[in-house]
Amino acid sequence: MSQSKQSSTPAGLPQEAEGREHGLSSIRNIGIVAHIDAGKTTTTERILFYSGVTHKIGEVHDGTAVMDWMEQERERGITITSAATTCFWNDHQVNIIDTPGHVDFTVEVERSLRVLDGAVGVFCGVAGVQPQSETVWRQARRYGVPCIAFVNKIDRTGSRFSWVVTQIREQLKVPAVAVQIPWGAEEDFKGVIDLITMKALAFDEDSKGADVVELEIPEELKAEAEAARNEMIEAIAERDEEILEAFMESPDLDANTLKRAIRRATISGELVAVICGSSLKNKGIQPILNAVVDYLPSPLDRPAAEGVDPVSENLITRETGDTTGLSSLAFKIAHDTYGKIAFVRVYSGVLKKGQNVFNPRTRKRERLGRLLRLHANHQEDVECLYSGEIGGIVGFKNVTTGDTLCSEKDAIILERIEFPEPVISMAIEPKSQGDRDALNDTLAIMMEEDPTFRVTEAEETGQTIISGMGELHLEIIKDRMLREFKVNANAGKPMVAYRETAQNKSDASHEFEREVAGKRQFAGLSLTVAPLERGVGNEIVVSVSKNDLEDEFRAAIEQGIEDGLTTGVLGNYQLVDLKVEVTSVSVHPVDSTDVAFRSAASIALREAIRGGQPVLLEPIMGVEVVSPDEHMGDVLADINSRRGKVKEMVSEEGMQHIRASVPLAELFGYSTALRSLSKGRASYTMEPVLFDIVPDDVKDKILIY
Repeated sequence: MSQSKQSSTPAGLPQEAEGREHGLSSIRNIGIVAHIDAGKTTTTERILFYSGVTHKIGEVHDGTAVMDWMEQERERGITITSAATTCFWNDHQVNIIDTPGHVDFTVEVERSLRVLDGAVGVFCGVAGVQPQSETVWRQARRYGVPCIAFVNKIDRTGSRFSWVVTQIREQLKVPAVAVQIPWGAEEDFKGVIDLITMKALAFDEDSKGADVVELEIPEELKAEAEAARNEMIEAIAERDEEILEAFMESPDLDANTLKRAIRRATISGELVAVICGSSLKNKGIQPILNAVVDYLPSPLDRPAAEGVDPVSENLITRETGDTTGLSSLAFKIAHDTYGKIAFVRVYSGVLKKGQNVFNPRTRKRERLGRLLRLHANHQEDVECLYSGEIGGIVGFKNVTTGDTLCSEKDAIILERIEFPEPVISMAIEPKSQGDRDALNDTLAIMMEEDPTFRVTEAEETGQTIISGMGELHLEIIKDRMLREFKVNANAGKPMVAYRETAQNKSDASHEFEREVAGKRQFAGLSLTVAPLERGVGNEIVVSVSKNDLEDEFRAAIEQGIEDGLTTGVLGNYQLVDLKVEVTSVSVHPVDSTDVAFRSAASIALREAIRGGQPVLLEPIMGVEVVSPDEHMGDVLADINSRRGKVKEMVSEEGMQHIRASVPLAELFGYSTALRSLSKGRASYTMEPVLFDIVPDDVKDKILIY
């Protein structure tokens, strides 16, 4: 691919179209991200209430949260699918995506951060930085998304604001700077001290926190507030010459000057502003909205969207603006009573009802039907979606997650979203023959909605195998089939999704020569298989000149190799982390066919794998257990019995934080076992880390089974 860049922004045109309600500079596209149970949805519900979108505060614990609209979410008290909504604050349009915290649904965070301009990371004031906090922060960093941090649950026993700020700095390796400190703590938490305005903010209980009262800082907190403010200004001055110069002239910097500097440092990624509160007690929410407006970027503050010209394959850009060429990304597919809805982020240009848009993946045009502004599972019809906005399109048939929608004459392909491979599987079958079509249709819909959910057919048994990111993921899939789609099906026990690879470099050749329907078919080729680093995926290279191999045969060889990579030689598991290079071919001027080359490539690949010392790989999970000191011995012994390796142990106030890597196969039923070992006092979280080689004694049992 050529690396030359060109901009497609027309010169001398205004950025914004007439008629748009809110200008680009007043739009904020943000995500609420955090570890499970840190309070994301509770925080979002308050944001909707105080901004006037809802007239009653929804609660996660009693199943009335607007953003947790699925039955499964309300029953379990967790977020499963990202929900989008729009609110307005201080003449700004704030588009919000509330994301899940459970690792099984990390794809929802991934595809949301791909299209967002900023994020609010929510941290528990008691637990601090937790495993999924680190995961979402890495995801935000991957997409260059500026963040602010909200330390929640300051009213809880054991909350420590300054400790959490230190954890954010040390564990996440980010320059966290407190711009507020708590006014009181635990049961005495009253409000917050704003270090920029040097005022105390109280939140009126009679109005459920809607009325914010600005007061003078209590005498007993003035010295602490002054010290915290000086620390904040020093941190800003290190990153901003304007503030440094102003501070040298006078240490009494005005609020607007400080806010502008914090905004510059936040957008550049040099600073993460930290605020605090208690969402459940309705304290500290309005300052979050103020910080979103004051510090997080508008679409104009973000780099131009980058993509590839589908014809020249040159890198091109789209500057943000309504008058530039259309570029938008479908980042999520959902189905409801309206039918199929594609969630889209418009990067440039305008999507208009009734207009034709081009999909470079399908090379087809489709006409825009209904356009929606999204409010969780409710929608509002709109005539246009302008640049910088997030909304929905109803009625598109051939769009999938990651598709670019643009104008045909000025086409661009935006970078697609990469999704992790499933780590767990189970067999599923219809209860009766009459349920088969309904089951197949439902599985197709669910695959379209969730790129980490896969459906395959076992070659030997013909069974339908569904795969996902964890036990909870598959449990939710089953539950939705029964209740939402009314499909009667039987499901087997969860199974680990093993992989295969080769440890050594190996060569193989094969000549395919056969008579089919009275016609001779011939193809010959040689290839080399070599192992790659764990987790990088597969690479296929055909090192044969175009003079010696027609494009039709080249494509057939690549397809044959892809076919061969789907099933290994040990247990027919998928082959991963391999470089397959075709080094030579034998072509007959009359008898060679694409079918012959496809077959020859697949057979040669299997022969090469057999000669490359094939091994079985299993998913390894990063597990963090929080256990009281008195149960630590039992917990450690149990981890060791599960082939786990303890990486780190940290003691904090009578609790042990144990980080370990454990094979997924050994973790089925772990929650029940841990409760039993600790009398219900220990908890754990886990996330996929890597695939690693299965020990020989375990491998033999797996393959025999």
